[in-house]
Amino acid sequence: MTRIDFYLEAPDKLAVACRLVGKALGAGKRVCVYAPDETAARAVDRLLWTTPAIAFLPHCMAHDPLAAETPVVIAREADPPPGHDDVLVNLHHEWPGFFPRFARLLEIVGPDEDDKAAARARFRAYRDRGYPIHTHDLAAGE
Repeated sequence: MTRIDFYLEAPDKLAVACRLVGKALGAGKRVCVYAPDETAARAVDRLLWTTPAIAFLPHCMAHDPLAAETPVVIAREADPPPGHDDVLVNLHHEWPGFFPRFARLLEIVGPDEDDKAAARARFRAYRDRGYPIHTHDLAAGE
């Protein structure tokens, strides 16, 4: 069953996403970042080239011919390609219906009320389906 982690009060959702991708990659996991649109996908792409500052995290877009060989993919489609099923980083306001194929799902919640409301709806959807949920308050330093 997929383990779900909510990271609350993220001051910069994309920066937190990149940090979490780095941690997962460091643990030998393959990662899919699910971006809501082309703008967000390109922003994550740019950040992954510079995060951390002294290195980069190998990644590509999910539709790239090298996606199968690259440990991190950025997907915009509603059903990303298989092969990166260790960790899903969801940047959408909606819960991704394909998440059960992943070992872990990371949800990043910013401080604004719209983002929190959408996160509460996702939380309820996961909880109502019986998934184990863990929360981490980034404002408290967790």
